[in-house]
Amino acid sequence: MARRIAAGAAYGGGSIGLLGVAAVGVLLAEVQLAKRSVGGGVAPLPPTAEGLYGRSFGASGSVPGSGSVPGSGSGSGAASDPASAPLRLALLGDSTAAGQGVRRSGQTPGALLASGLAAVAERPVVLRNVALPGARSDDLERQVSLLLTAPAGPPDVCVIMIGANDVTHRMSPTESVRYLAAAVRRLRTAGTEVVVGTCPDLGTIEPVYQPLRWLARRVSRQLAAAQTIVVVEQGGRTVSLGDLLGPEFAANPREMFGADNYHPSAEGYATAAMAVLPTVCAVLGVWPETDRLEPDRHENMLPVAKAAAEAVKEAGTEVTGARAPWALLKHRRRRRLPESAPEPAPSTEEARRP
Repeated sequence: MARRIAAGAAYGGGSIGLLGVAAVGVLLAEVQLAKRSVGGGVAPLPPTAEGLYGRSFGASGSVPGSGSVPGSGSGSGAASDPASAPLRLALLGDSTAAGQGVRRSGQTPGALLASGLAAVAERPVVLRNVALPGARSDDLERQVSLLLTAPAGPPDVCVIMIGANDVTHRMSPTESVRYLAAAVRRLRTAGTEVVVGTCPDLGTIEPVYQPLRWLARRVSRQLAAAQTIVVVEQGGRTVSLGDLLGPEFAANPREMFGADNYHPSAEGYATAAMAVLPTVCAVLGVWPETDRLEPDRHENMLPVAKAAAEAVKEAGTEVTGARAPWALLKHRRRRRLPESAPEPAPSTEEARRP
């Protein structure tokens, strides 16, 4: 099914239906029940986390286009040594990429990834986040344009988290992955590395009941697999978030979900960021790469579609292109994130808020 969705996106196919007419009435009733439970709390707007991380590794002063940076210092730009020049990290996508559901900037996935990347690379990292809560894949074109037209130039690496709103708003899966493929292609053409955290498993949302839970899991996993296929074919890498969120969110829903029972909590975002970080580091060459696969960790070289199907079954599984039509299925050993991420200093306007 994932291959059919990806092929439809590539060749202009129409939507691929997943439901029979007989199931619609039951599902609509389940949707109404879920709506009464999900989103009952209030999720705070995502805090601003843009800025410079890992200042101690060599950059001084503010970096053009980076917004507010943590602390203050002298100097007018990055260090002159290219080896210590800041890496540029950008996040695109929906509320998950934006960090909606937490109140501190250091708890957002962008801040966690930036501080983790700085620690591993031993270089400062400039973070920019153009993700928009509520965004679907058709908003990626606008987000990519914001990055590519910025004065600072294309980022070194982009992390994209998208897909949940495509499922909940019933966007055609072929249309969804077509937009994602176009975004990855534009970024790769500009010389930017791309890592995509694929669609999370919406069947883990606690208040959703059967059979909607089963359907949500099936649809979101099929979309995640299709996303994997098109991203790898465009030269990007993917990390499965579906199974990562599955067991851990199901076992600790009160800890892993935020106040609105929908967006992740600080612990949830840290779990997701820790899964994505090794791939972000590897794609930039600051994580040791090896061609040796570890069978005991279920690593393998498989056809892309098969690798995509396998990836959605296990937490933090990376899929990267090898020799077409083959892909590498990897389970990188995760590094622990810093206990507290450095936060950009609030702007004057933010400081005046009560």
